[in-house]
Parts: sequence; structure tokens; C-alpha cells
Amino acid sequence: MSPVTAGVLQLLALIAALALAYRPLGDYMARVYSSERHYKPEKWIYKAIGANPSAEMRWPAYLRAVLAFSAVSVLFLYLLQRLQGVLPGSLGFVSIDPDQAFNTAASFVANTNWQSYYGEQAMGHVVQTGGLAVQNFVSAAVGMAVAVALVRGFARSRTGELGNFWADLVRGTVRILLPLSVLGAIILVACGAIQNFAGIHEVGQFMGGSQQWNGGAVASQEVIKELGTNGGGYFNANSAHPFENPTPFSNLFEIFLILVIPFSLTRTFGKMVGSVKQGYAILATMAVIWVGFVALMMWTEFAGKGPAFEVAGGAMEGKETRFGIGASAIFSVSTTLTSTGAVNSFHSSFTGFGGGIQLLGMQLGEIAPGGVGSGLYGMLIMAIIAVFIAGLMVGRTPEYLGKKIGTREIKFAACYILITPALVLGFTAAAMALDTPVNSMTNSGAHGFSEILYAYTSGANNNGSAFAGLNADTQWFNSTIGIAMLLGRFLPMVFVLALAGSLAEQKPVPETAGTLRTDKPLYTGLLVGTILIVTGLTYFPALALGPLAEGLAA
Repeated sequence: MSPVTAGVLQLLALIAALALAYRPLGDYMARVYSSERHYKPEKWIYKAIGANPSAEMRWPAYLRAVLAFSAVSVLFLYLLQRLQGVLPGSLGFVSIDPDQAFNTAASFVANTNWQSYYGEQAMGHVVQTGGLAVQNFVSAAVGMAVAVALVRGFARSRTGELGNFWADLVRGTVRILLPLSVLGAIILVACGAIQNFAGIHEVGQFMGGSQQWNGGAVASQEVIKELGTNGGGYFNANSAHPFENPTPFSNLFEIFLILVIPFSLTRTFGKMVGSVKQGYAILATMAVIWVGFVALMMWTEFAGKGPAFEVAGGAMEGKETRFGIGASAIFSVSTTLTSTGAVNSFHSSFTGFGGGIQLLGMQLGEIAPGGVGSGLYGMLIMAIIAVFIAGLMVGRTPEYLGKKIGTREIKFAACYILITPALVLGFTAAAMALDTPVNSMTNSGAHGFSEILYAYTSGANNNGSAFAGLNADTQWFNSTIGIAMLLGRFLPMVFVLALAGSLAEQKPVPETAGTLRTDKPLYTGLLVGTILIVTGLTYFPALALGPLAEGLAA
């Protein structure tokens, strides 16, 4: 079987698995977030934190709860790392330096999981399981809660109430992420991923010396890393490490975990707004972009010219031979089109155009299908922009799901889509203009510029993957990328929740003959075009200086 055929078959198997899970998981999540029942373990949590899960919140109160919970999470994780040296189960590792502890705390709370350290050489069992793994669950649940609040904004009328953040947070964790993670961890252990609390031990002789590895609760952290679109690996090699991702089947299963909740949330959206066709329209938009990017990535990685490419069957540099180009391409696109950041190959070693596809996937806003929650609310913001553009073309006040998109709503949407590009381009320009940051670049020229552009694109979009050639463990990058991650995560949420509150206060607008049908293929095409044009106009000059210049010069 040729490598191309193998890659296509894996893609088809993945699509089939996602299709089978789409309806039952999407319907289940809709029931979870619509239920008025509180399970006993959930009641214990509410009592412990002093929350009333039945009290409805308007958007300012919902936002305050999101920010307060996240601020406490950052502080807790920062202190846990700073105290690691005196904690049991630290494996002898010292406390983390202040700048790196801030970067890591911001990263995991913002659902980014950017890592400027070697996991197996820096973090002990307590920090890994009691700090990082916990944030893998709750940061994902926060994103899902904000998405559900926006969906309620569309579904409700004549009220500013968006639900209860604490109930949404706990239900997302206890009823969705936790049971799926238990099942997924069992599958990964069966595939060969490790799950223990072993200390540091030698694993063999290599070139006259020994190599040391430490164990850990890897399978349980690996599954929520993918399921919650987090991305932080137990080991520096991430999902290219055989302890995390041992077989081709586990590799395909991990890609499935990355995509299953973001895609299925479109079904949840359709059920909660009372029109599954609207969910299918959003799903179709996500699927067209994802499949298109996978096809482009496979083409650019298989189509290399020269003896080395011909002997290897494509651009094999930086890729695991047990996965090959096809599986690496699918994984790479899936992780950069979501906010995952997990890698099973070195993104810096992809071809120039391949690196550009990875960058563009993040710069779209990671909405195809995006992170858990963040992908859905990002896509709904773009849906509002597309409806607004259509309204301008026909001279009619735009409407979406029975709600008018007026001046207030479009301002919120516009602010949302401008925040991330401002962070990415502003920090990239500052890093290139100063003397110290550019010293972290392993490469010069277009690829070196791509390393820095990729770092800030990944941080501000809450992805977490990296071009491996950049040494980001410096005070400059730890601090600025940490700031970019926090602002890129929580500033957009301000406008998402404000928009949700504005929509919830409206009364439904009756559909007329002039209403744009947003559940039809024509609108899906308009939405895809809007996403690509808005992103292209924003980032094309930067892409031209980096991956495009590198690809054309190859």
C-alpha cells in the first residue's frame, strides 16, 4: 500500500468514527447543559465552593465568575510550581523559576498548554497530576461554558440571563470530560501508553552512556490533553513519544479525541436553538475547511522534489516512521485548526508551505472545528460577520437565528476578531525589532521569522504548539507569550458574553421572504469565504515574509 493511500484511508476511517459519535454525543451534551437536575457529587462541589447552581446570571456576573475562577487557577498553579522543590513526589526536581512558572500557569489556565520546558526534566508527579492535569479539565470546561452561554443568548428572548457559570463548569467537567477521559485512558493503556507513578530510572545503554526516563500518569493526562484540546505533553516530544502515543491506532484515536467534542458541539448548538439544520450548517463549514486543509497538507508534504523526497516517499524529516506522512499531516492540521497544540511530528521540519498551512489554521481563529467551546463561539462570531456582510449587499438589516444584528452586536463581533491579530502582529513586530529576542532563533531568514510568528500565533490563539527551532525559555518569551495567552483567551470572552447578553435581551424577529436562510449551502459557502478573506487580509503580509517566502524559495 502506498503512503498516500494509507493516509487517505486513515482520513476516511477518522471521518466515519466522528460521524458515528456526532449525534449521540451532541445530543447528550445538549441534555447536560439543559438539565435542571443536580447530581449528588455536584451538590457537594457547589456546597464546597459556596455556589448556588440554580441562580441565573446576567452576562457581567457570568464574566466575573469566569475571570475570578481563572485568576485563582493561575495563582494556585503558579504557587504549586514555585513550591515544587519542597513537595513530596517532586522526583527531586527543583522549584520552577518565576518567569517560567508564570508562563506555564497562564498557559494551562488559558487552555493553551504552551511549554517552554522539558516535561520529563522539570515537573514532578504532584505538579503534573495535581496542577497541570486538573487545569486540562477545568480550562476546557470553561471554554464549553462560555460557548453554551452564547448559544443560550440565541435561544432565549426578553431576558439577559445566560445560565449559571458554576453549574456549567461542574457539569462540563463531571458529566462530559471526566467519563470520556476514563474510557479514553483505558484504551490508551491497552495500546501501550504508560500509567504509573514510577521514579527516574535507566532504560538502557546508548552510545556508551545510559538514558534516564521517569514514569507518570501519562495515559490519563494524555487523553484529557487531546479531549480538552489542551496539548501539553508529559514528555518534551509530546505525542511523538512512544510512552504517550505508542502505535498508529493510538495516533488515530488521539486525533479522534481532539476533534470529537468540537465537531459534536455543533449538534448541541442545533438542539439548543431548536434547529438541527443550523447545527449542520456550522458543521459543514468546519468540515469543508478541515478537509481542505488536510488535503493541502498531504499534497505539500508528499509532493516534494529531489532524491531525498523520492527515496523517503515525501517530506519525512521530523516525522515518526511509525506514523508516516499521512497520519502526521492529519494530526498537524487537526491540532492547529483546534486549540490543542499536541504534536506527533516537529512542525518546524514541515515544508515551507506546510508550515504556512499550520500558521493559517491557527490564524483562522481555530474554528474548524476549534477548541472545545472556543471553536463554536468563534465560528458563531464569524457567522454573525457573514450575515452582516450579506445584509450590506442587499440593503437589509441582518438577522441570525431570529435575532437582529445591529450596531451593538456587530461592534462586539468586530472587537472579538480584532483582538488576536493585534496581539500576534504586535508582539511579533516587537520581538523582531529588539536585539535580545532574535537571539533565540535557531534559523535566520524567512524560517527564523516564521519561528517567532508561529510562537505568538500559537500563544494568542491558545494553541500551544511550536516551531521547535525557537528557544522560548527566556524571560522575554516567557513573559510576553504568557501575556499573549491570557489576553488572547479572556479578552475575547468579554465580547462573547456581552454579545450573548445583548442577543438574549432581544425579542425574536419573525422570518420573512427576505430573511437570509442560514441553514442552506449558499450560506455555508458565504461563511467559508468570509473566514478565509478576513484572515487573508489580516495576515497575508506576515505570511508572505515567512512561510510563503520559504516555500517559493525551495
